[in-house]
Amino acid sequence: MFKKLYDKTLSWAKHKYAEKYLCALSFAESSFFPIPPDVMLAPMALAQPSKAYRLALLTTLFSVLGGMLGYGIGFFMFDSFAPWLQETHYWQKYLLAESWFKDWGIWAIFVAGFSPIPYKVFTIAAGALNMFFVPFVLASMVGRGGRFFLVALLIATGGEKLEKKLRQYMDIIGWAVVILLVIGIVVYKFFFPV
Repeated sequence: MFKKLYDKTLSWAKHKYAEKYLCALSFAESSFFPIPPDVMLAPMALAQPSKAYRLALLTTLFSVLGGMLGYGIGFFMFDSFAPWLQETHYWQKYLLAESWFKDWGIWAIFVAGFSPIPYKVFTIAAGALNMFFVPFVLASMVGRGGRFFLVALLIATGGEKLEKKLRQYMDIIGWAVVILLVIGIVVYKFFFPV
């Protein structure tokens, strides 16, 4: 199932309505769809390097809007949604998100927005845990924007060769960034306790 969705998403990147598909995918992925928008953003940025940053901006904006929907799902519908979530592979990720929110607060959204961890799980958890909405949106903008603008920058400047390498090592790069952020947060909390 995921292979077909992945292949379909790649085919959308070449369509004349690719930007609209990118916006729709970015919105959907932040609340319920399993394929990240990077799989469309990267080939579109490669095909049109002069539009790479515009594409990254659209991806960021619609991803954050989708994150707001995810927040709303968590805030208004979590009790009816939780039994289904418990039966999926996302339940453990939800529990991780809940734990991160308790430990790190707003930093959890920033890390999730930038990392390969499913952002949708964190958006739903943020709503379910009644996280303050404005900090949620701001952290989402920074985290998601950082991720998508980095992809656009690397693809636009590095070309096809870099895109292949980036795709090959995306999970490693994402986890390395998460580890560095976690270390930074721990150091910050140690030296500047609240």
